[in-house]
Amino acid sequence: MRIVHTLIALFLLTFLAIFEGCNSCPYSFSGSSVPPHLKTIALPYAEDKSGSGEAGLRENFTQALVQKFIKDNSFGITDRSQANAILDVTITSLNDVPQVITAGEIISGRRITIVVNVTYRDMVKKKVIFEKQFNNYGDYSSGVQDRTTAINTAIDKITDDILLDVISGW
Repeated sequence: MRIVHTLIALFLLTFLAIFEGCNSCPYSFSGSSVPPHLKTIALPYAEDKSGSGEAGLRENFTQALVQKFIKDNSFGITDRSQANAILDVTITSLNDVPQVITAGEIISGRRITIVVNVTYRDMVKKKVIFEKQFNNYGDYSSGVQDRTTAINTAIDKITDDILLDVISGW
C-alpha cells in the first residue's frame, strides 16, 4: 500500500512540475490570466441607484473593491485617464427581507441582498470585455450593528466575485 501512495505522490509532483515549467501551456497554477496589455485599471466610485438610502454604501463598496485589487496585485490602480482598463459599477438594489420566521410569526433572521451591474472595458483595444450582474447576501439577526455587518459581508462576497471574473474570465 505504501508503494501505491508513493507512486501517486510521485505522479502528482511530476504532473505539477511539467505544467509549472511549461511556458507555452494554456494553464497556469500561479498568478492570473489577465492579458499582458492590461497593466492598469481604474476603479471609479460605484454609482448607487439602489434607492435604499444606505449611508456610505457606494463608498464602502468602492473601498472594498479597491482593496481586493490592491491585495491581488494583478493590476496597478490608476485614474480613468491613465488606465488600460476601467471597471464601472452600479449598485442597483439593496434588499432587506425576513429570512427566518419562528412560531408566532416572529422574525429572528434577515437577509441583505445587494445587486450590482458591472461593465469591464479594455481601453487599449477599445472594447467592452463584459457587462454582468453580480449579487450576493449577508444574514443578520437584529440590530443596526448586525445589519451593517451583513451589508459588509454581501459587499465582501460580491467584490470577490467581481475580482475573480476580471482576473480569470479569459
